[in-house]
Amino acid sequence: MKKKIRINMLSMADSVDGQGVGSAYLELMKLLKEDGKDDFEVLLNDKIKNSDIIHAHTVEPRNYFKMKRAKVPTIAYVHFLPDTLDGSIKLPKLAFKIFKRYVIKFYKNADNLVVVNPIFKKDMVKAGLDENKITYIPNFVSKEKFFKKTDKEIKELRKKYDIEEKDFVVLGAGQVQNRKGVLDFVETAKKLPNIKFIWAGGFSFGGITDGHKELQKVMDNPPKNVKFIGIIPRTEMNDLFNACDLLFVPSYNELFPMTILEACSTDTPILLRSLELYEDILFKKYLCADNNDDFADLIKKLSTDKKLYKEAVENAKYISKFYSKDNVYKLWKDYYTNLVK
Repeated sequence: MKKKIRINMLSMADSVDGQGVGSAYLELMKLLKEDGKDDFEVLLNDKIKNSDIIHAHTVEPRNYFKMKRAKVPTIAYVHFLPDTLDGSIKLPKLAFKIFKRYVIKFYKNADNLVVVNPIFKKDMVKAGLDENKITYIPNFVSKEKFFKKTDKEIKELRKKYDIEEKDFVVLGAGQVQNRKGVLDFVETAKKLPNIKFIWAGGFSFGGITDGHKELQKVMDNPPKNVKFIGIIPRTEMNDLFNACDLLFVPSYNELFPMTILEACSTDTPILLRSLELYEDILFKKYLCADNNDDFADLIKKLSTDKKLYKEAVENAKYISKFYSKDNVYKLWKDYYTNLVK
């Protein structure tokens, strides 16, 4: 019997619901425990001496020191860069500056870095990280958790979420923060009073969320066609994607939002802001715009043009197929195996 590679995952990523980091971490854990059960033994926050590889998902100081002391290969999973924190959290300037420096120091401390979007390699090098340490491995979503439901099931789900059969429903999902474009989501909704808009997510960072006061006012008094339903457990998100007609992601900055893959896995079309970061990873198989007027125009067309909507559904299917767990598992298996060699 061949010896399994022991991977010690260092993570608190699933301690707060509604974060993409947690979703990506849980998918990888499940992948290695199921598809990789013959190749890998997965430990969680274990002693460093028990491991063949240390893989840190979150940037707590205790993970920093565990990697520092390790005598085995260490990996930091780069779910965000310091600049992507702008518009996410609001801290005193000095504290924010220190935290950003710490994040880079954390990444430099790792022997290897894995990023979920290749476009950020140049930003990482610019920040002083060694390009030779960086590997691109994309996120993925399990079809067992996110899948298209039957018409009958969808009809029942729409009742559950108080959605009429005739309604066209636009879903926004993620933490409520300025970077996610929540205010643009609401402003776009105002232009389309006959279309329903639902935002699933809340203040995962609490009072230090950037724009907390302004966003809270909007959440407390939204337009009639907008509903904020708070943080939804990931186990329920498949139902929500199936109940809605479109995922709308007006974010200003991302690495690779898990919500996009989750929506595509349920054959739900996606509408995104025109950002360079999507071009290489989504193969131009998505609708995009730069401002709220254009967002509104596209949503209106999707709600009335059956041919355009069908094309958008086919594009979602294409993206989902590319980011299958089989493809991504092979990348991880080769990566971990080569590290130990």
